[in-house]
Amino acid sequence: MTSRTEQGTHLTGPVLVIGAGLLGASIGLGLRARGLDVVLSDSSPSTEAVARDIGAGRLLTEAQAAGERPELVVVATPPDVTARVVAAALRDYPDAVVLDVCSVKEAILQELEATPGVAAHLSRYVGTHPMAGRETSGPVAARAELFTGAPWVLCGAHSSAEAVLCAERLAVDLGAVPARMTVEEHDQAVALISHLPQVVSSLVASRLQDSPVQALSLAGNGLRDVTRIAASDPRLWVQILSANAGRLVEILYGVREDLNRLITTLEDPTGGGSRLDMAQLMSEGNAGQARVPGKHGTPPNSFARLTVLVDDVPGQIAKLLTEIGHTGINVEDFRLEHSPGREVGLAELSVLPGKRQELTESLTQRGWKVVQ
Repeated sequence: MTSRTEQGTHLTGPVLVIGAGLLGASIGLGLRARGLDVVLSDSSPSTEAVARDIGAGRLLTEAQAAGERPELVVVATPPDVTARVVAAALRDYPDAVVLDVCSVKEAILQELEATPGVAAHLSRYVGTHPMAGRETSGPVAARAELFTGAPWVLCGAHSSAEAVLCAERLAVDLGAVPARMTVEEHDQAVALISHLPQVVSSLVASRLQDSPVQALSLAGNGLRDVTRIAASDPRLWVQILSANAGRLVEILYGVREDLNRLITTLEDPTGGGSRLDMAQLMSEGNAGQARVPGKHGTPPNSFARLTVLVDDVPGQIAKLLTEIGHTGINVEDFRLEHSPGREVGLAELSVLPGKRQELTESLTQRGWKVVQ
């Protein structure tokens, strides 16, 4: 895998975005914010209209009436129709680069390679995947800043250098960081870092369906963090999981082995070696979590954390952040947790290690209760 970052707007437009959901509308908003002409097309008239109304672009019918042709076509449709839409775009726009932003790559490429009459045009096609999204879907959830700082994978199996450069320019224009991989490398990676977390999150959340309300009232950020992405669109995930099933299954075999190992241990928690085995399983989780990169790709655990008690009344978070701003110390990450049964929030701040003590003293002097 190779990465490359450039500055400035390189595309000239117009850019045709086919599929005006979360990703398509976010691409439109981001490009429009940079002054590019964006044309929208969606099979759903209502989705298309909402995307236009929020400023993601103008409609394809307007461009067609003016005889305009796109420089770039971005296909942002669901996985089960992506290859078909890409093939049609390659035929309909013979002078344009065509890329998709689907979260699986090998299955789409194989379908395109098997589509009659398409092979000769694959030099203008680039399979891409911006590693950004939200658990909510549709154009109403779109954000121009959705891709800022996120990796944007480019898979150019048959692509010309010019086509890959065009795709790279799109990523850079939207604030993303281009990364080149093969379709096999990409699908193996997302099976681990995207598809597995989604499945596990959904499985954990499914255990809550019939849980007592009293138990759920005790839930803190731990449960919310684990189950947040369980709110994702099931229709989309059925397509994603089906397209990358083989790679995900191999990982799930390993998870099953670990679960069976834990179940066996917990069935006799006081038996010889049981506590050691539980500790080993938890330690293996510690080791894996410690490898997850921090903000902007920084080394794991490179920031210091402190917690500030915040009264659960209007304006307190804004006041806290304003007073932190007065210190001149940058907050690298922020999360808020509410204390069960108390009208108080726990604001967890991440800062550079050398700034933790300075920020603690400054906030304490200003009357904030800081817990390190």
